Amino acid sequence: MTDGPAITDQRIATLRKRLGVAQPHPQPPWYRSPGTDAFRQVSEACGDANPLWCDPDYASNTVWGGPIGSPNINGGDTLIGHNEVDQLDAETKALLRGDPLKGAHAYYSGSYREWFAPVRPGQFITRRNALVGVHDKSSEFAERTVHEWTGEVFAAEDHVLSAQYRLMIRTDRAKVEKRTRSAKGKYADITIDPYTDSQIAEITEAVLAEPDRRRGAEPRWWEDVSEGDELPQLVKGPLRVTDMVVWHTGMGMGLYGVKALGLAHQQRQRVPGFFRNDDLNIPDVHQRVHWDPEWAARAGNPAIYDYGRMRETWLVHLCTDWMGDDAWLSALDVEFRKFNYVGDTHWMRGTVKRKYLADGDRPAVELEIYGENQRGEITCPGHATVLLPSREHGPVRQPEAPGGANNCEDALAALVARFEERA
Repeated sequence: MTDGPAITDQRIATLRKRLGVAQPHPQPPWYRSPGTDAFRQVSEACGDANPLWCDPDYASNTVWGGPIGSPNINGGDTLIGHNEVDQLDAETKALLRGDPLKGAHAYYSGSYREWFAPVRPGQFITRRNALVGVHDKSSEFAERTVHEWTGEVFAAEDHVLSAQYRLMIRTDRAKVEKRTRSAKGKYADITIDPYTDSQIAEITEAVLAEPDRRRGAEPRWWEDVSEGDELPQLVKGPLRVTDMVVWHTGMGMGLYGVKALGLAHQQRQRVPGFFRNDDLNIPDVHQRVHWDPEWAARAGNPAIYDYGRMRETWLVHLCTDWMGDDAWLSALDVEFRKFNYVGDTHWMRGTVKRKYLADGDRPAVELEIYGENQRGEITCPGHATVLLPSREHGPVRQPEAPGGANNCEDALAALVARFEERA
């Protein structure tokens, strides 16, 4: 804790000096050379059996001419990409050392992703990671806040594949804790009621009908879409601990890099603050709140809960099922506003809000998408941009990378300029 305010003009200026300065990603890629098995494992970890991602023979007969990975593996937290920058000189190390906003609370608020080209089996993929945006904001909840955007771009050979941005909202810890204590009771009112047999049967019936809602090989023509059209809903849940176990097998351990057995002991030597002792006095990772009800309760939650990115992948699933094989998911953003507890069921829904020509000649639609749980709470609102084939304008042409870049370094530089314009 600092003596004075954690967020000041001087501290923000210090943070901004890091804009565009590439640094190594803290974790190696879960898939060093992703192929068709990785494509399938990631897709199934998200509950998505789309043959475009899971069946190489099927994919070979589509407009893509061969297997491609779903948008969820194209980028993603630590899934793919070798660090382009793995060594830092002394001056850069000094610039990146410590946290200029030390003492300010940080929470992962949202994600924004863009896709420019598909991942193909066996590509050598690289990544570059840097701070791309520092936006000074005012907030009714915490007065002054900083929106801290980290960008990561991925490339293969001579073209950029995708970009991913994470929004960390930085707030004055003392003010937030005071308000949070006064609002603590809202979690105590949340109950996850047992399901009746008829409710489970109803959910099961909806889930089993999902292959019928998948557009697949039938093109969804841009001319046939109207503003106001609703996407067929996608049901996810009831969420189980098993779902999170399967999630980790396909998606890896994310930014935490949780290790097993002897590797866990070594990890604790490097980052002891990531561990705390359980009831048997055995050190374990704080991430255990996602699968241990007692640890979740100690953190003030009524039950264990998911990762926000799980619901992001569900929204991707919603969009790709609707748009069909010939289309391209260009961008998607999502806010993580509420918890998704084990036992919760989410209905992923969307509406066509806008139909237009992107860049003047690319047929596109903008979707408003969200997930709503059985308590009627929208936990993850977002938006997506989908490029559709057109009878008049022809097949989909994928968007250009930021600044027309064909490598990670130039793409990151263009992103810093873009985020500066939006500050």
